Amino acid sequence: MAKILCVIGTRPEAIKMAPVILALKKEAWADVRVLATAQHRHMLDQVNEFFGIDPDIDLNIMRPNQALTALTARLLLELDDVLQVEKPDAVLVQGDTTTVMTMALACFYHRIPIGHVEAGLRTWDMQNPFPEEANRVITGKLAHWHFAPTEGSRQNLLREEVPDTEIIVTGNTVIDALLVTAARDLELPIPLDPSRRLILVTSHRRENFGEPFRNICRALRTLAENNPTVQFLYPVHPNPNVKDVAHEFLAGLPNFTLCEPLDYAPFIAVMKRAYLILTDSGGVQEEAPALGKPVLVLRDETERPEAVKQGVVKLVGPNYDRIIQETQRLLDDELAYREMACGISPYGDGHAAERIVKILREHFT
Repeated sequence: MAKILCVIGTRPEAIKMAPVILALKKEAWADVRVLATAQHRHMLDQVNEFFGIDPDIDLNIMRPNQALTALTARLLLELDDVLQVEKPDAVLVQGDTTTVMTMALACFYHRIPIGHVEAGLRTWDMQNPFPEEANRVITGKLAHWHFAPTEGSRQNLLREEVPDTEIIVTGNTVIDALLVTAARDLELPIPLDPSRRLILVTSHRRENFGEPFRNICRALRTLAENNPTVQFLYPVHPNPNVKDVAHEFLAGLPNFTLCEPLDYAPFIAVMKRAYLILTDSGGVQEEAPALGKPVLVLRDETERPEAVKQGVVKLVGPNYDRIIQETQRLLDDELAYREMACGISPYGDGHAAERIVKILREHFT
């Protein structure tokens, strides 16, 4: 049997790796081991519980206010220990976190082939998103299999001179997870008036900390005050750079609800209920269009341009005027709304994990 080590560190990684892990566990040739670095602790645990995944190894790496340098150094040392004990035949990582980059580097040092799920996303700007763009570029230099979610991602890898034979366009596993979850009878976590339109907000990006995030919150407050019949829901990230500012600007507004971060299934339930979504999340940019929800992205750049080209996602940045203008347009202009709420899913058909497993099966058997 081939020992396959699947690595997850954050909530998005757990969501996107779950379909791959579950598919691999059905394979007779694969000895599947799951490593959790717990870069996100609670948010990672609840996703694993939802999908029925019990990590075999848990590093519990996160510490309060941990700097990127310290996180990277601790991860590299602890992952080195894991690889020496486990001796996997291959390692799978997903995305662009510090967990992904350090595991890719550790595998390179041990000459262990690594498969990169969701390979090839690029903004071509090392500062945006930070540090994710650097993480995925480094991982792209070290990976053996590049499981690209789209043809655009494949072209990015070819531009970086990755051999075409090492790139496989699979679709994005986030759509696999989304379609299975959305088909369930999901309960809303918070009482919402079904007669009122709902705007869902998520914003937590490191590059927006400071004045950009204050601009976002100012715009959200103005929108709430100008549209008293519209409901706003914002599950607020616990980072003080986000939480303190969000409460400063938005707490107390009668039509604005600030809540704790939602678990995966309740969040999908809220997305299904939402009229439109304002976000700086990468995963939401992929999921919401598949549910027919217009997305305004609170960033100046995106590594997911396919939905922008299809017209179902629009970049507004952390720009006060643009956020208000584009949100109000979708609230007031029914035709503009319908053009964005058309249900196009450029990121997959729900079978990405099957394609990834097929490549690994052919390699090892």
